[in-house]
Amino acid sequence: MRTSSHFSIALVWALLAALSASPARAQSGPLTLADAMREADQRAFGNRIAAANTASDRARARLPLKGILPSARIEAGVVRTTDPIGAFGTTLRQRLVTPAAFQPATLNYPSAVTNAQGGLVLDVPLLNGDAWLGLRAARAAADASKAAGEWASVSIRADVVRAYYGAILAEDKAGVLAQAQQAADAGVRQVRAMVAQGLVTKADALQAGVRASDVAAQLLGARSDALSARQQLALLLGRTGAELPTLPGTLPDDAAVIALAAHDSAAASAIASGAEPRDDVRAAQAGVLAASADRRRAASTLLPRVNGFARYDWNDPRTLYAGQKNWTVGVMASWSLFGGNAELADVAVTSARANAARAGLDAARAQSQLERDDAARHLTVAMQRLILAREAADQSREAHRLVQKRYDGGLATIAELLAAEASATGAALAQAAARYAVIDAIATWRRASGGDPAALTALDSSTTTAR
Repeated sequence: MRTSSHFSIALVWALLAALSASPARAQSGPLTLADAMREADQRAFGNRIAAANTASDRARARLPLKGILPSARIEAGVVRTTDPIGAFGTTLRQRLVTPAAFQPATLNYPSAVTNAQGGLVLDVPLLNGDAWLGLRAARAAADASKAAGEWASVSIRADVVRAYYGAILAEDKAGVLAQAQQAADAGVRQVRAMVAQGLVTKADALQAGVRASDVAAQLLGARSDALSARQQLALLLGRTGAELPTLPGTLPDDAAVIALAAHDSAAASAIASGAEPRDDVRAAQAGVLAASADRRRAASTLLPRVNGFARYDWNDPRTLYAGQKNWTVGVMASWSLFGGNAELADVAVTSARANAARAGLDAARAQSQLERDDAARHLTVAMQRLILAREAADQSREAHRLVQKRYDGGLATIAELLAAEASATGAALAQAAARYAVIDAIATWRRASGGDPAALTALDSSTTTAR
């Protein structure tokens, strides 16, 4: 039964190893956080979507120029008609009218007339208030989209920090448990030898076996979690298929993490409430400008419009752009007095949207302040917890060493030794988790305060060992 259990565990480990060894992207060394940031900036799905949306809104901002800039077009067409007015007018345009054309029979029952007409047309907007205000609204909307895209990039960078160091933490946890399993297996062998010599009881051997099985089970879960974490990181970076990254072997050391946290904690204390707004707040501000301009655009549709035009035409019985030429220049004013209530409805809709945009800006500012304050407190707490976890880990390792020494001298029981081993392993895992929590708190603070989470690339120098 024991042999079957060990075979099953070995099989699961082999499957996990095969998955983690699947074809991956060619990589000369472990992926640094700086490399991950650059890759995410270029390839992350969220960044690519945001960039496409920004480009679309920037292009859409040029649409109102149709009501502002002159436009020119070329016209060409061929018409054949027996309509009395059309036939006489065509003959007149072609400069072919003769006295016979005024005969009543000819006027009433004209022969079919063909006209090849060519023209050059220039439209010149002179006064279109809705177009100018629409342009302002569209440009403000493009600015909002750009700021939203920058906020998405900052958020993705914070997510990259969490996923990158989360994957390293998962690998680190698996490494700690692998060492614990080696120690547990060695302890099982030692206790069994001591049972054979009559130095300890069979119960001691059973307790050691239970401890070894527990560590083995934890190690299985840790290795599976580590593989999943690497896959999640690859997905966040925009990789597809089996392009799993190779990561450093351990998290940055406590000193580097605490130093960076202390720097940001001091900055958090110095930042005033009037600090530079975050990108999401800037997006909301631009959204208010866009909504306000759009409301004024809707109101301007109730005002008159003035547009000019110029035409240059050719009319010939057979050939386009041939025959006699003529030109026409004009100015047209129009004023829509009633359009089925559509204009007033547009004003009401855009006014409501402007009110919603202002409420959204107030919410964004309040949310920004809340997140900044919460992140500052969380950073301080996480830093203190890491200091306590480091002290606890040092004490647990020393306690395990002392219990091991007492056990070797026959002064401690196997239960005490196993408890000390479990405590030391748990403390080591808690220290790693506390270290990651500080890194997460720094990334969260950077994002919440409108900073750049890429500042954590400074920790790359203390994560150089590949696993």
